[in-house]
Amino acid sequence: MKTTSIEELLEILQDLKRGEVGKLINSRIREFKKVGEASSNEVFKELCFCLLTANFNAERAIWIQNQIGEGFLSLSEDELRERLKSLGHRFPSSRARYIAEARKCRDSLKAIIGSFNDEKGIREWLVKNVKGIGYKEASHFLRNIGYTDLAILDFHITNLVAKCGLTEKPKTLTKRRYMEVEKLLRGIARKTNLNLAELDLYLWYIETGKILK
Repeated sequence: MKTTSIEELLEILQDLKRGEVGKLINSRIREFKKVGEASSNEVFKELCFCLLTANFNAERAIWIQNQIGEGFLSLSEDELRERLKSLGHRFPSSRARYIAEARKCRDSLKAIIGSFNDEKGIREWLVKNVKGIGYKEASHFLRNIGYTDLAILDFHITNLVAKCGLTEKPKTLTKRRYMEVEKLLRGIARKTNLNLAELDLYLWYIETGKILK
């Protein structure tokens, strides 16, 4: 779908909410909450998925996640690197290293997340303590385990925001720039009675015609 103005975008969002896309997105949000309620191992595997998605195709990362499964918990770094390489990941060495290093917080991850009073605090902790996780990946992970008030700023979303004339497309997403664009999206979410988790799925659908995770 092509959008040329914020008014048109708001109209498209309202139309999608009333149809089958709205039902699918509501179902996906419920799935995310179930992941967050699952075991620490399941939550950690979702973190591993989000480590895989950085600068990589989301659909391909989902496929790789399904192929590796419990291997995120048990494979050595070398084994994981070879597995990622054989499955076609663009960065098998660095991603295997990040996942192996992240295991230090695997058993305590749910407790750490639960110790914060707000989503932004959890995101800051993830960015500072999990190598390979930036603001986009941390927001993605938290959305995928049921949190709803953080924006996932990949190029699809920043392209759409720029096309609607809300801001120029950022060349790089510094923390300050990330927060500025997130604030713009929060305003759109309020106008359409959506949270940021829902809005991301709608915007991704508008740009790609797909509802992933």
